[in-house]
Amino acid sequence: MTDPTAKDLLFFRYHQAMTTLRPEEPLNLTSDVDLVTFGQRLRHLRRSRGMTLADLGERVGRAPSQLSLLENGRREPKLSLLQALATALEAPVEELLRRQPPSRRAQLEIALEEAQRDPLYRTLGLSHLKVGKRMPNEVIEHILALYGELRRSRTKPTASPEEARKANAELRRQMHERGNHFADIENVAAQTLDAVGYRGGAVSQGTLMTLVSHFGFGLQYVRDLPRSVRSVTDLRNRRIYLEREQLGMHTPRTILLQTLGHIALDHDQPADFADFLRQRVEANYFGAAILMPERAVVPFLQEAKANRELSVEDLADVFSVSYEMAAHRFTNMATHHLGLQLHFTKNDENGTIYKAYANDGLSFPQDSDGAIEGQRMCRSWAGRHVFNAEDRFSVYYQYTDTPTGTYWCLSHIDPSHERDFAITLGVRYEDSRWFRGRDSTNREKSACPDGDCCQRPPKALADRWEGMAWPSARAHSHVLSVLPPGAFPGVDEADVYAFLDRHSTE
Repeated sequence: MTDPTAKDLLFFRYHQAMTTLRPEEPLNLTSDVDLVTFGQRLRHLRRSRGMTLADLGERVGRAPSQLSLLENGRREPKLSLLQALATALEAPVEELLRRQPPSRRAQLEIALEEAQRDPLYRTLGLSHLKVGKRMPNEVIEHILALYGELRRSRTKPTASPEEARKANAELRRQMHERGNHFADIENVAAQTLDAVGYRGGAVSQGTLMTLVSHFGFGLQYVRDLPRSVRSVTDLRNRRIYLEREQLGMHTPRTILLQTLGHIALDHDQPADFADFLRQRVEANYFGAAILMPERAVVPFLQEAKANRELSVEDLADVFSVSYEMAAHRFTNMATHHLGLQLHFTKNDENGTIYKAYANDGLSFPQDSDGAIEGQRMCRSWAGRHVFNAEDRFSVYYQYTDTPTGTYWCLSHIDPSHERDFAITLGVRYEDSRWFRGRDSTNREKSACPDGDCCQRPPKALADRWEGMAWPSARAHSHVLSVLPPGAFPGVDEADVYAFLDRHSTE
């Protein structure tokens, strides 16, 4: 069975409406079909039949002014009127409901209408420009080109590295305040699952496809997705494009759910890097809340805690998710539902920290802006020792004595497409009694952030080699550059637009 396309979905919703709506009820095209495109298709079909608004109005029993509102995308038709229009124009209803503009001219007019709705365009203080049929295409193209240049000129580089680190630190502070539990997103995810008939257990592929349809989209797998993106959403044709390739935590289904998260949470185009970062965290949270629903995860963890058998690997196995996603989800539930404070880290073999969260008092290395990401993890921590374990792909357990107390950690290497990362979850010593692996005899001592602990070489080595070594460092040119410009950092818009143009004609 092939994945449903946007066209299939529209046909399904139309026939569903015919059996569930009374003739004088609105069809609710605002969620199913863009009203501007619908109006353009209506005008195109009317003119191609050689009809005036008065001619069409006489055939369907409506005033020309009412039909004009429809053609200008300002009114939603009732089901009975939609059927009457299709009959009068001698066209299938589906022809009116298609999302593709009927002509190049219509595409330009739709683009201009969308541009004039942009708050940035409105800051110019111009009155609304009504496009007459005598206005040449070249004039509209010139206006759209100027609008595009306006957007580009107002789009500065998203953030400097310093600004990005500050935004990340502020977001982590907010996550700490709420125990990394987002009740509003949990509610949205729960309501979404209820809407598609979820009854429990791991979320099936069939449920995922129903979720896609629930949000009014079709799904298409492709092999030519631009390298700078994990997915592309065509908002005009209501289609989501993915590749089937699995990238560690980012499986096709997690990417799909994160994409739907932006839609479910009503995200607008990011205003700045902090907004972009917040949206990404929220979308990721939504995806995890769908794959591991709160109503199913909480009883599972509460029972495991009662049996003193808490583990991340069981959570990953039961809900068929990556170890990293299971560890993330554990942090969402631990404080709010289990009364546990904890920390989470993701680091590479060199100890570079990529992600971190803590509300148990553990002190991470950080820069003057409070940023943890990019800092080097202490050599004594479990996230470093797991790479030297005899079986590096089994769960590694360790107690670590630190200046702020003793912590118990479980660490696991989660292989990814590019490199291996260690995923570590830890709690204070007194809370280790609830976890499997608490009987570990591995114990280390860390004096970090004291530089003598691991940031500086031992005195004997320094005395022997200081001034006698000249290492050639790997290039770190990224520390001198700003983040890529644009609302979506790192995305090559030219590639994305070319991709959409290529696939929209298929």
